[in-house]
Amino acid sequence: MATQTIVILDFGSQYTQLIARRIREQSVFSVVLPCTTPLAEIQAHQPIGLILSGGPSSVYDADAPAADPRILSLPLPMLGICYGLHFIVHNLGGKVLSAPRREYGPAEVRIEDGATPLFAGLPSTLQVWMSHGDEAAQLPPGFHGAAVTANALAAIANPERRIWAVQFHPEVHHTPLGPQLIRNFVFNICGAAGDWTPAHFIESTVASIREKVGKGHVICGLSGGVDSSVAAVLVHRAIGSQLTCIFVNNGVLRKNEFQNVQTNLRDKLGLNIVAVDASQRFLTRLDGVTDPEVKRKRIGAEFIAVFEEEASRIAREAGGVDWLVQGTLYPDVIESSSVKGPSQTIKSHHNVGGLPAKMKLKLIEPLRDLFKDEVRRIGRDLQMPEDVLGRQPFPGPGLAVRILGEVTPQRVALLQEADEIVVSEIKAAGLYNSIWQSFAVLLPVMSVGVMGDQRTYAYTAAIRAVHSEDGMTADWVPLPYEVLKRISARIVNEVRGINRVVYDITSKPPGTIEWE
Repeated sequence: MATQTIVILDFGSQYTQLIARRIREQSVFSVVLPCTTPLAEIQAHQPIGLILSGGPSSVYDADAPAADPRILSLPLPMLGICYGLHFIVHNLGGKVLSAPRREYGPAEVRIEDGATPLFAGLPSTLQVWMSHGDEAAQLPPGFHGAAVTANALAAIANPERRIWAVQFHPEVHHTPLGPQLIRNFVFNICGAAGDWTPAHFIESTVASIREKVGKGHVICGLSGGVDSSVAAVLVHRAIGSQLTCIFVNNGVLRKNEFQNVQTNLRDKLGLNIVAVDASQRFLTRLDGVTDPEVKRKRIGAEFIAVFEEEASRIAREAGGVDWLVQGTLYPDVIESSSVKGPSQTIKSHHNVGGLPAKMKLKLIEPLRDLFKDEVRRIGRDLQMPEDVLGRQPFPGPGLAVRILGEVTPQRVALLQEADEIVVSEIKAAGLYNSIWQSFAVLLPVMSVGVMGDQRTYAYTAAIRAVHSEDGMTADWVPLPYEVLKRISARIVNEVRGINRVVYDITSKPPGTIEWE
């Protein structure tokens, strides 16, 4: 069964992933492509509809992100959002100008064309989220206004060409009825079947991997996290013993994690795992390092060295290795496809994709079209343990980026104990599965305390817990005081070397989820 696809062309909007998620929520497959994608590549996806995203630029800027104007002549239903509306107007003979009154934030939209299928079932007025400084001053031939705000056109339509566009953002939660509008486009206009299921994904992916790999041998860099674990199990279902997983102890894993991952994935799921305890190598490379970027790069480089050694050994024993499995997810793919050049690096990420070119391994990325919640759904259909699928995200550089300052064996041990207490108490309170990430951070701050009438001088631990959909933005979680009280009391009493606990109430932005 072929997958019906909605193609989203990204013009640089921070909300593009949300558009894709809103469509996936309807059991309809969507793919995000840079707006510069060649027309032939867009058509190769055989889309049943096309969405043009928003973006921060003005269409009349010299360096405005530009798609091939011929997309507007494709025989497909089309929806423009914000900048997408401007692109349509600008390229079909209308005029886009700087608006005399910009609109940023909440606004009320009045629907003027109730027959527009985009607004089917919606009330005559909508609360929406606006973010624009330009407006459609003159519409192209064949288009008419379908909705307005007090200041500008809010929607346009050309039913004959099957093109609709809105000035506001229906994908964000600030537009409460936005999901219904997107649903109208996907089902009423594009005619989607809504039949994309985990079972269908597993069946088609397993068949594709078998055909691709043939009799070749495959290796997988296993972290124990959700993404690499599900990727490994999916590939194992396809090719069985032709897959060997490499799990490296980098010395900055969580308490007992090296053994727990092996138990879950080797003993419970039958994966062929080569476990390498390289903790001393990594800690030696981190000796004296305090800069977070240097930590990340050294851990990444050492991982590559260890992985390459093990891969070479496996290749000798197996008579060659042809493929490398990675747990790449869709947000990684979207973020790596910059519309207007490279974005600023907030932090680098340790990824097996940095393996040396001399290894000449071809990639298998079975999850590259999925979001995190979809990966978990796939894992459940693969009957994987819930304690693997429910695991919160964990950074590639591990506890090294949660230990501010130098990473030493002693400080790693302190943080492992504190982090174990945080996670166990949040689980005991029944909160773990509703929180995106929760963990402890060891600060390079010593403070005076008193325990048993004796003066102490020890480290400070910070507790971090955040809500998020995809890690791009995050809000701190108001943990119950009783939970915080138990966490604090246990850390101070049980972890010798920490005498003070603080709680981080910073959102992202302006902060990041991790401290380094």
